[in-house]
Amino acid sequence: MGAVFSKAAVSGAAAAAVAAGVYRALRARPRRRWQRTNYAGRTVDLYAGLAVALGATAGTTILPLPARTRYAAVLAAGGCGVYDDLVGADDPRRRFRAHLGALRNGEVTSGAVKLFGIGTAGLAAGALLKELPVDRVLAGVVIAGSAHLVNLMDVRPAAAAATVLALGAPGLPGGALAAAPMGAVAALVADDLGERTMIGDTGAHALGAALGVAVVAGRGRAGLVAHAAGLVAATVYGDRVSRLAHMLPDR
Repeated sequence: MGAVFSKAAVSGAAAAAVAAGVYRALRARPRRRWQRTNYAGRTVDLYAGLAVALGATAGTTILPLPARTRYAAVLAAGGCGVYDDLVGADDPRRRFRAHLGALRNGEVTSGAVKLFGIGTAGLAAGALLKELPVDRVLAGVVIAGSAHLVNLMDVRPAAAAATVLALGAPGLPGGALAAAPMGAVAALVADDLGERTMIGDTGAHALGAALGVAVVAGRGRAGLVAHAAGLVAATVYGDRVSRLAHMLPDR
């Protein structure tokens, strides 16, 4: 177990260092397209999203992992969140059902592209991590569902970051994969909480998918079924929680 924690510490530290470095570099040359108005009417940037995505990827790639696991982690992080952060900035629809409703009416929103994109990436990553078809599907559900869950929680400063830290900590005794997303987000949680930046869809999906890969890599079928069921339930009811959170007073 000591070796696992040692690897986790190295991975988390590397992820934190890369995330912090990328964040500082991006803030040194601010661009308006990466600025948003948050729930309280304050102007914040989205640089933390790019920073934690790159940090988590860096922290994962230095671990002594099988090639297929490493490829799955990079693939799951994807770029669907970046697309929605940039293209969907002016779309007021923020919930799962709203985007599916628009799709039924023939409108392809950036949110729908994001949802199907992360689903496809999750299934592809699951195919790399598992051998049997049923396990690959379950793995895809866990990876995509984890990404969606962290994104649902991104309604207040540091809420998504706290979710990543809370979900990742139980997995550390069994493996070091969860350390990378935890280290990356821990490096920037102070600026997130201080409403100077936010991780946005870019960071939420990358971090959530990384946690999903960590779960899949360390679980058999029974564990995958349990996690998939929990994530599906969270998705079904998550829109309600997210809607209520958006209705809370600013202060």
